[in-house]
Amino acid sequence: MRVIVMVKATEDSEAGKMPSTELLDAMGKFNEELVNAGIMQAGEGLHPSSRGKRVAFDGASRLVIDGPFTETKELVAGFWIWQVKDMDEAIAWVKRCPNPMPGPSEIEIRPVFEAADFGDLITPEIAERDDRLRERIGGN
Repeated sequence: MRVIVMVKATEDSEAGKMPSTELLDAMGKFNEELVNAGIMQAGEGLHPSSRGKRVAFDGASRLVIDGPFTETKELVAGFWIWQVKDMDEAIAWVKRCPNPMPGPSEIEIRPVFEAADFGDLITPEIAERDDRLRERIGGN
């Protein structure tokens, strides 16, 4: 199963405070373990929401909203995409992760939808197109 593992933002990350050299080194070592175990497929840190945008949809209308966004605890400061056998394995890996922020922080784990999750909604034409796109991006 694939999961997205999200490092929740904090006041420090939203203020643009950079991690220490020690934390960068510890996270680099953790990422190396993930890669060596065949778990990590992607992972990146994100700039603060003040540098981001949101696009709000309402029917055919699109409204661009400039950051920063107010609910820091609902924002994401970084992410990984992992291939794991189950949620228990993902949790075990997250428990090994260095604390990604100075002070209290949270990491959220969410399963990624796979084609099989959609059942009969995926027509052969949709499946073929999705397969072609995955091949083009070198993904799963």
